Amino acid sequence: MIRTGVYPGSFDPVTLGHIDIIRRAAHLVDRLVIGVTTNASKTPMFTLDERLAMVRREVESICATLTVECEIDVVSFDSLLMHFAEREGASIIIRGLRAVADFEYEYQMAGMNQQLNDDIETVFLMADVSLQPIASRLVKEIAIYGGDIAPFVTPGVAADVRDRVNRQKR
Repeated sequence: MIRTGVYPGSFDPVTLGHIDIIRRAAHLVDRLVIGVTTNASKTPMFTLDERLAMVRREVESICATLTVECEIDVVSFDSLLMHFAEREGASIIIRGLRAVADFEYEYQMAGMNQQLNDDIETVFLMADVSLQPIASRLVKEIAIYGGDIAPFVTPGVAADVRDRVNRQKR
């Protein structure tokens, strides 16, 4: 039986913190489905299609660098997380934690998800200590004000963000 996990997020943009969680989650499951969604409470810098392409590009080489067999799919979803997990045949939902503030929200969401389907477990992965402060929201803010985002994202994502910021300034 193939063990499938889902890792949901808006990934606007995908950061080194996200990549770290994806790499580590790939060790826990046979198939990892990265679910790219739109958060109604956020104004995205990138369209859904742009974020899908960005995440696909950034995770393309992850399986090749791992010592375990893995399969990573990147898909969009616009539904309840639990419905998405059920549709993908997932047995676990992967959530990344950066700080105590994340835990409170994630703990509540895990409890609600358990009420919806207690056959699907939520697994929390702590971000690497060096990556804990990174948040997509802050990466965008730093870029908008001309700061260097290279320590927080891959070179490809940094170029995407710089291009978007430059186009928005015109």
